[in-house]
Amino acid sequence: MTARSKRVSNPHAFRTEGAGDKALDIVIWILVILAVLVTAYPFLYVLSVSISDGAAVARGDVLLLPKGFSLDAFGMVTKYDQLWISYRNTFFYTVAGTLMNMVFTCLGAYPLSKKDFSLRRPLNFFVVFTMYFSGGLIPTYIVVTGIGLYNTPLAVILPVLVSTYNMMICRSAMSSVPQDLFENASLEGASDFYQLIHIAIPLIKPTLAVLTLYYAVARYNDFFNAMLYLGDSNLQPLQMFLRRVLILSSSEVLQQAGTDAAAAAAQNTLKIRYVCIVLAAVPIFAITPFVQKYLVAGTMLGAVKG
Repeated sequence: MTARSKRVSNPHAFRTEGAGDKALDIVIWILVILAVLVTAYPFLYVLSVSISDGAAVARGDVLLLPKGFSLDAFGMVTKYDQLWISYRNTFFYTVAGTLMNMVFTCLGAYPLSKKDFSLRRPLNFFVVFTMYFSGGLIPTYIVVTGIGLYNTPLAVILPVLVSTYNMMICRSAMSSVPQDLFENASLEGASDFYQLIHIAIPLIKPTLAVLTLYYAVARYNDFFNAMLYLGDSNLQPLQMFLRRVLILSSSEVLQQAGTDAAAAAAQNTLKIRYVCIVLAAVPIFAITPFVQKYLVAGTMLGAVKG
């Protein structure tokens, strides 16, 4: 008698397996709920502090839900001109940087995806080599400053022009395009640029959408390159402004907003910091519903398909 026939002959086996499945489902749901709570609590806390009464925040009464209601801190922060300058800079760095990222990623991935390209193997080796070894921070800084990029917008765009990992993903996606399409286009006299723009890119739009999202998020959150190469505060992005607010005294950061605002800021330092975090996160929350499907698709990039 086989193991399956023994299991069928024992009706209690199905009951045991059913009870085990239910117990596993309960454990999974508990873990999911805990993960949601741990993830959502910081957001709710920051939002609650930003709109609560300043006295309640100073006493530490705010734990989850707002205590009282006050938007005075938002008024103080929005009066500071540097906030809007930083917003403008971040918008420029994100849009221009992401556009340049995608252009050069596609230009680099296309020839590496062509099997008949004679330099394909050595170039692939050198590209992958940079994923594990780099010149380091000091040589990079010397190069950037030596070619005159210090205190220019290009200083935060060119050093991270291409992500090797994203280029490898783009190369794999282009390699999956049927080669017959490129061969037929070549017979018709189409150039490589025409094949890239009119054949390769349209057929890998989902992958390019995900890579665009990856680049845009990285550009929006980048502050390290700005901290190294941008000494002029009028060129610094929003993340640098947020860093100054979180690390330095809020009253110092907001002193240009006026005497009354600076005095109030000294009494509501913690609240103003959380207000700045909320304002910095507003663009992300605004675009998330529109890019949700690309976030889901991004989790499948590089996954094993069977």
